Amino acid sequence: MTVTAELSRDGKILTISIKGRFDFAKHLAFRESYERKDGKMPKSVVVDLKDATYLDSSALGMLLLLRDHSGGDRSDIRVVNSSSDVRKILAISNFDKLFDIS
Repeated sequence: MTVTAELSRDGKILTISIKGRFDFAKHLAFRESYERKDGKMPKSVVVDLKDATYLDSSALGMLLLLRDHSGGDRSDIRVVNSSSDVRKILAISNFDKLFDIS
């Protein structure tokens, strides 16, 4: 699977990993990775882009949907392990003001 989700043992941190192209083709899998049947969101979400090779505007939209679902301004979402090209796209889009990016 190219989008995987892992919840920490204590249920406080959800890690979503993206492999390959992060584009509209991953929309359903990405949404399903954080929408829980019990409706509860963990305190923190980590989006791991270590294995992402590409990110387009639909991926930016998906990150915004995740942020809204997680509580908007109160959300704790970190985007980690992004390549320099991906970090550049996120910075140009001002996502560094909405997410903790490393």
